[in-house]
Amino acid sequence: MSVEIRLPATLPPLFPGLPRRLVLDAATVGEALDELEERWPGIRDRLCEPGPVLRRHIHVYVNGERGAVETPLPAEARVDVIAAISGG
Repeated sequence: MSVEIRLPATLPPLFPGLPRRLVLDAATVGEALDELEERWPGIRDRLCEPGPVLRRHIHVYVNGERGAVETPLPAEARVDVIAAISGG
């Protein structure tokens, strides 16, 4: 299933050739992350803890609803990956 992935602006400078928006074939958020990792090795480490868990400052929304690694992706879904910003 084709899904549109939108990535935070902080990632493309770290991975040459990585666009902020791209279309992937994936059935779950985890499969989308696997596809990104295959194309841009190391990106999964920026988004996930060891194991199938997103880092606490990374949020994923599937068609506007909060998601997780195991969240299914319907056809033509929009997946927004957002890096939370904190300060003090």
